[in-house]
Amino acid sequence: MLADTVGRWLDDEYGFDQRRRFCAQPHGFAPQNWSRLADLGLLGINVPGEYGGLGGGAIETLIVMQAFGRALVVEPYLSTAVVAASLLARNGSEPQKQAWLPRIADGSGKLAIAALERGARYDWHRVQTTGRLQGDGYRLDGHKAVVLHGDSADALLVSARTSGGPADMQGISLFLVDARAAGVYIKGFPTIDGQRAAEVELKGVTVDRASILGSVGGGLAILEAGVDAGLAAICAEAVGSMERLMEITAEYLRTRKQFGSAIGSFQAIQHRAADMAIAIEQARAMALCAAAHAREADATARRRALSAAKALIGRAGRYVGQEAVQLHGGMGMTDELAVGYYFKRLTCIDMTWGDTEHHMERYGELM
Repeated sequence: MLADTVGRWLDDEYGFDQRRRFCAQPHGFAPQNWSRLADLGLLGINVPGEYGGLGGGAIETLIVMQAFGRALVVEPYLSTAVVAASLLARNGSEPQKQAWLPRIADGSGKLAIAALERGARYDWHRVQTTGRLQGDGYRLDGHKAVVLHGDSADALLVSARTSGGPADMQGISLFLVDARAAGVYIKGFPTIDGQRAAEVELKGVTVDRASILGSVGGGLAILEAGVDAGLAAICAEAVGSMERLMEITAEYLRTRKQFGSAIGSFQAIQHRAADMAIAIEQARAMALCAAAHAREADATARRRALSAAKALIGRAGRYVGQEAVQLHGGMGMTDELAVGYYFKRLTCIDMTWGDTEHHMERYGELM
């Protein structure tokens, strides 16, 4: 029922030409679509029922994200309704939950994860942003890079070092920061896949102790658990994008004629299409594995499963995208065709929160 509901809405209101118009709006998405997501209950999937949500989890998120991948949805669903909602629901204080979870569910509040920094690549523990005690609170100073949908967020979840050195695994705290607070400077920019990101500068931002998510110095484990929920979600999104890319390509192979026959009748082309289908089936299996482990209490087992899924799906997305472009010939390179947009999105998914090589390395370390 959930899949049918999401699918019908996207089929009716999220066509390829409509998506172009959504991307052209100030924050890269249409406010009416965000309201529609709230009306359908999709923003509250990871919000507990007592805070106005549906109390779902990774499987429901997988269903939604797979549908979003098919339509190349550009709304900031991942950062707000998946990662931030999961972090707050599991680790937020009661006042934090009451303040933000109902707002996530009804669409009135958007959050972004401001944790990666320049030079850190995909290592969440390499934090140079500082959180120094100042009176009854903390003073935050530093820079956060490539904050997904940071320019449309009402609040930021910021990692800052409250003790230790720049590469220490301990001493990182997670702060809930008003995006409009004095000293917060946000510069948004479009990404190659039609989404939005931002560079965030923190200069003397003052926050109180109540803004800390979890315990002082214990933010890394909390952050990684939330990001793992996000990794499972974008794995599902990648599968949806690959499925749709396969459908578009198969239709082209059935209708494009050369030497008087549809090119899909040529054996060499059939072999390439079959290899694409196999890669997608493997990716689908790994996305299900990722969703099954997304809330695993054992951090090592969870991270190992998520890294395995992210690495395989990243490789599959690259292969399927390249083959789809090649099989379309010169048309595959044109801006008017959807093929290139799916390939761009799959490329960005691979680079989000750790590319294939990063997760292969992490998987080896965890073994």
